[in-house]
Amino acid sequence: MSSRTLWMGRRLTGICLCLSLLTAASTQTQPASAPKIPGSPSVLFDGLFDAVQSAQLFADSKTFADAVPKGTPPEILARYRDAKPGSPEALKTFVAENFSLPEQVATPAASAQRLSITAHIDSLWNQLTRSTDTAPSYSSLLPLPEPYVVPGGRFREMYYWDSYFTMLGLVQSGRQDLVEHMVRDFAYLIDTYGHVPNGTRSYYLSRSQPPFFYAMVGLLSGGDPAASYARYLPQLRREYAFWMEGETGLRRGTAHRRVVAMQNGAVLNRYWDDADTPRDESYREDMALARSSGRISQQLYRDLRAAAESGWDFSSRWFADGRSLAAINTTEITPIDLNSLLFGLERAISDGCAHDGDKSCAAEFSDRAAKRRDAVDRYLWDAAAGVYRDYRWVKQAQVPRVSAATLYPLFVALASKPQAHGVAVAVSRDLLKAGGIVTTPLLSGQQWDAPNGWAPVQWIGISGLRRYDILPLAQTIACRWMQSVNRVYGESGKLVEKYDVIATGRVGGGGEYPLQDGFGWTNGVMRELMALYPADAARAAPAQCPAPAV
Repeated sequence: MSSRTLWMGRRLTGICLCLSLLTAASTQTQPASAPKIPGSPSVLFDGLFDAVQSAQLFADSKTFADAVPKGTPPEILARYRDAKPGSPEALKTFVAENFSLPEQVATPAASAQRLSITAHIDSLWNQLTRSTDTAPSYSSLLPLPEPYVVPGGRFREMYYWDSYFTMLGLVQSGRQDLVEHMVRDFAYLIDTYGHVPNGTRSYYLSRSQPPFFYAMVGLLSGGDPAASYARYLPQLRREYAFWMEGETGLRRGTAHRRVVAMQNGAVLNRYWDDADTPRDESYREDMALARSSGRISQQLYRDLRAAAESGWDFSSRWFADGRSLAAINTTEITPIDLNSLLFGLERAISDGCAHDGDKSCAAEFSDRAAKRRDAVDRYLWDAAAGVYRDYRWVKQAQVPRVSAATLYPLFVALASKPQAHGVAVAVSRDLLKAGGIVTTPLLSGQQWDAPNGWAPVQWIGISGLRRYDILPLAQTIACRWMQSVNRVYGESGKLVEKYDVIATGRVGGGGEYPLQDGFGWTNGVMRELMALYPADAARAAPAQCPAPAV
């Protein structure tokens, strides 16, 4: 048997295992009319998919992953075997004859007479809204029952954690209708697949993303989030079960899927992916890295995919040596952001149960949150440095690097007041730059490292600091970030995915794909911050922002 045949056998076995796990996870929650869990393009078009991606027919690997087939997979594969396209040109012709290629999400061209940034954002929502209650046969798109907002550019589908930050702006723009629609869409995904996938594509079904669903639900009822938690308790509990699957009976110092049993018996969580194959949307890049890394490819693919579940794809946070993507070890890490969000989910379920008068459930999840707080304090809190750190559970040691994820315990009210003050001092010293907060201080060339700042990171920090009444630093971050966004918009007429917050007035760089315009979470966070800090939104330059007092 050839090495390629053996590899493909393992690959298909991994995919089948992934799909069986997904099916098992959703057996109890699928409605009778739920769609069958679809195969990803790399499985449906086995052989052809590999040939197209390996031939580099498209600059972006995601293009072919999103293509719509013009026939059934068996029909197209039979035509492929008969045609035997022997050159890239012949293969490209074959693809054009058998697939419809996707287009990027269009946004308005910049004009000489520019709208105010508020008016521009408000005008974008309709352009970024999609309705796909059905999907083309055998395409990778997952249908959704209600309208939703996409990020923009190459991101043509709904994404999990992006959507929370987008919703912040929808609320400010008076689009509560879209917030309601999207929350129902996410509830549908949980009911149908047992979890929220990374995005609404079949190739994303083997993983999720940071669990912000409870925070989205909390936006529905204003000052009484418990009422909304109670309304969506079945889905909140199902999502929690997805993240905690395998916790019972797990031996200390071992892990199962997304659950890690620490040395003292406490349970924390990690990012994971149920597949160990190249990502469909980054297939060529993953294969190239596997060839050059010298590592066992399946573990490398798993760690790459787990980092994609984190949303920080990619960052030195996940590199064993702090420098190289080939050294990625995401599955060996219990991260502070994920465990903070699961603390928030546990508290939300407890509050929802209390609202419904279910005292037993409320007590159970309050206790779970308390135990998670204790575990975070023991393993992820660095008292000497005054920061929260990721923890490498296989080495029983904290990761000796700081990132903006240290702010998540403030966002979910997990930190004590002294801990929050320590984080604020560290953020002001290590992460605050002229244009906002960097994700990490390291210049690695990865998009989730310096010099880049991202809208979700700014909001997590600002919201968390405000929760602990550390108001001057929160205002400074907000002011500097808004100036970064304003300056790029003033010069280009665009809101983009990420920004250089060290050299202000410049867009961000790095990553596996070109900078994207649109852009859902930038729009959302900017709209929210302009409502919170209208005077700072109008300042002409970052130098005019208030000093970062702690």
